Amino acid sequence: MLQSVEITINGKVVKETVEPRNMLVDFLREKQRLTGTHVGCDTSQCGACVVHVDGKPVKSCTLLTVQANGSTVKTIEGVGSDDQLHPMQEAFRQNHGLQCGFCTPGMVMSALGLIEENPDPSETEIRQWLEGNICRCTGYHNIVKSIQAGAKALRND
Repeated sequence: MLQSVEITINGKVVKETVEPRNMLVDFLREKQRLTGTHVGCDTSQCGACVVHVDGKPVKSCTLLTVQANGSTVKTIEGVGSDDQLHPMQEAFRQNHGLQCGFCTPGMVMSALGLIEENPDPSETEIRQWLEGNICRCTGYHNIVKSIQAGAKALRND
């Protein structure tokens, strides 16, 4: 039996009917065509599907769409604009914090969650925060460097 949901996604109120077993990541990708949120593992191990739900980073492959009913969701498409990258996105670009780019949306969303809690994280704190995000291409050095640069830009140091 379908259930109605109302979710604010990237500032836009969306009303849909969904299967109760539908995962938020699938709803975002398939129904909303927000394909920046990636499916990497379906087991909440990789972090490619991280979005913000009510301001907190969440692995959207672990949340049913009906659980997000009434929530505010921000995806990577809601970060920055077509004309200007968000400072964290720009830091990833400038510091070569990506290779293939598959994990990057989840990394950026996770990084923004960290910076919200800790505007000046140490390298160790960044690495601990990213334990739930997997990058199969890099050694994380440039990802950590990118997050440090993005945090600095957001602090306006």
